[in-house]
Amino acid sequence: MPTSVYIVDDSAIMRQTLTHLLRGDAELEVMGSAPNALIAGTAIAKRRPDVLLLDIEMPGMDGLTFLRQQMERDPIPTVICSTLTTDGSRAALDALAAGAVAVVAKPRLGLKQFLEDSRRELCQTLRAAARTRPRRAAPRPASAPRPAPVSHNPLASMLAMNRPVLIGSSTGGTQAIEAIVTALPSDAPGIAIVQHMPEKFTAMYAERLDQICAMRVREARDGDRLERGLVLIAPGGKHLQLRKAAGQYFAVVADGPPVNRHKPSVDVLFRSAAACTGGDALALILTGMGDDGARGMAALHDGGARTLAQDEASCVVYGMPKEAVACGGVDAVLPLKDMAAAIMEFDRR
Repeated sequence: MPTSVYIVDDSAIMRQTLTHLLRGDAELEVMGSAPNALIAGTAIAKRRPDVLLLDIEMPGMDGLTFLRQQMERDPIPTVICSTLTTDGSRAALDALAAGAVAVVAKPRLGLKQFLEDSRRELCQTLRAAARTRPRRAAPRPASAPRPAPVSHNPLASMLAMNRPVLIGSSTGGTQAIEAIVTALPSDAPGIAIVQHMPEKFTAMYAERLDQICAMRVREARDGDRLERGLVLIAPGGKHLQLRKAAGQYFAVVADGPPVNRHKPSVDVLFRSAAACTGGDALALILTGMGDDGARGMAALHDGGARTLAQDEASCVVYGMPKEAVACGGVDAVLPLKDMAAAIMEFDRR
């Protein structure tokens, strides 16, 4: 039975374009469309679609408000179709935090090749979204108090033990990462993260986390030292790796072809850490589609690193953790709520 999709977009041309793009996929069925949230809410209350394809910027009730209300009433897998401008990306990040499972770029009209590329990405994302289990968003934590600056010895800071923590995630990962890092103290070990995200999203995502975490969070820059109290997010469209020099770990941010269809790729980060940490690292693989990170985690595990996978019950998509377990590279499977404690336990060891 085909996956039913309901489109909500205030542009008649965009609704027609999206319907046309999806019509060629035998596994998808457009069950209807609406120009605003009010009409959409009435329609899906009568017949629930498998997936919502939702615009954000609409007159009257905007897509974000509609999504939040829908996730409270009856969570439906939702894919955001957004213009990836700065404002559009910020709104799409809010939607991911509210429970949307993915974001795709709005197709630019009139470019045949772009439309075909859009069709492939859109259909693949919608089919995958139908297999997810969206969850009601947890209440946003209050901004974590940042400790007052204290004078310290720069040399002591350089020599402070910092066994790196590595995190890889995809669909559902923005919420999962937030749940982990907001539960960590300001002096937690340095963390390097690959979250599958479009290019314009990662800097704003890092800023968002920085505002609500005790740790400092920023998009990784080439040459950044991975120090205690710091979280580095891989930039969208670039790969993030680690290198070791003089007992310290540094970020390597570089271009390159996609790996496992992703850039940044979790496998790229994990394999680089396996090569330079000598097993003195902790790796977490969280919710996500596909198998990115599974082989890199196996390499870390074989080198003596501690490796953890998120359990199926707390995943939006039990894909990447499942594949990592199947590869034999996971020491333990834990619920999301226990991951922050596992990081601090690793640090105490």
